[in-house]
Amino acid sequence: MAALRVPPVRLSGTLSTVPEQSDGLLGPAAIRELAQQLDLRPTKTLGQNFLHDANTIRRIVRTADLTEDDVVLEVGPGLGSLTLGLLGACAHVTAVEIDPRLADQLPHTVAARAPQLAGRLTVVTADALRVTELPGPPPTALVANLPYNIAVPVLLHLLELLPSLRSALVLVQAEVADRLAAAPGSPAYGVPSVKAAWYADVRRAGNVPRPVFWPVPNVDSGLVALRRRPAPPGDRAATFAVIDAAFATRRKGLRAALAGWAGSPAAAEARLRAAGIDPTTRGERLSVTEFARLAATP
Repeated sequence: MAALRVPPVRLSGTLSTVPEQSDGLLGPAAIRELAQQLDLRPTKTLGQNFLHDANTIRRIVRTADLTEDDVVLEVGPGLGSLTLGLLGACAHVTAVEIDPRLADQLPHTVAARAPQLAGRLTVVTADALRVTELPGPPPTALVANLPYNIAVPVLLHLLELLPSLRSALVLVQAEVADRLAAAPGSPAYGVPSVKAAWYADVRRAGNVPRPVFWPVPNVDSGLVALRRRPAPPGDRAATFAVIDAAFATRRKGLRAALAGWAGSPAAAEARLRAAGIDPTTRGERLSVTEFARLAATP
């Protein structure tokens, strides 16, 4: 069970010496002062690259297209830059943070910067990959600057765990963004593309420049928007097993690539033909619906 941190009423970690944005958002100086107060040295292990540009925060919140009734799930809130922007645009934010120092500080930062919104925040100290339940109302939207090294597993885990999520807008490495939003037959199409398509319509929602982060990452970043839709007919686990097998040796035709999954090349060919799929086709040509149909074909 994830640990719930209820926002306290006392003000701690107040940034008294740093000029604030007019809407309370954190700028570069405020981010560095907070990090200094916490003796925080961002680590690659936790994927800690903190947003500090107010215009980028506003753009992300605007692109997320939230309503005043939305309950937002934010993963990896860090020092609270995006959190502050989200709190004014929805009913509630549940922030999941793995670093205890950051989780402890976040309610204080919100109380100091936007005291009128502090009651809308719940902070959970947990690893988002291992979360099995969340306190409070079910989240309706995921908006997050995801740790780049685990972005896809976290996204897929949360989409499966939380059917209440109607939409998502995630900031990820640009290459990952391309893969998530890729269409069948395109060079970037692969396992992340197909599995994300099981849950939602996925599209690229823009690029984010490197200088808006601290520390500056050595990769480009991009936004990916997802809109939940009904899953294809079939079993998710069985379909994902076929997807994994098909892309394990993506240069091979499906007859050869699925031999281990089906039991033999001949068995794979028989199932492919029964599902109406050319056995010489590669996995990168199939849509998620075709993978689901193949998984369900005896």
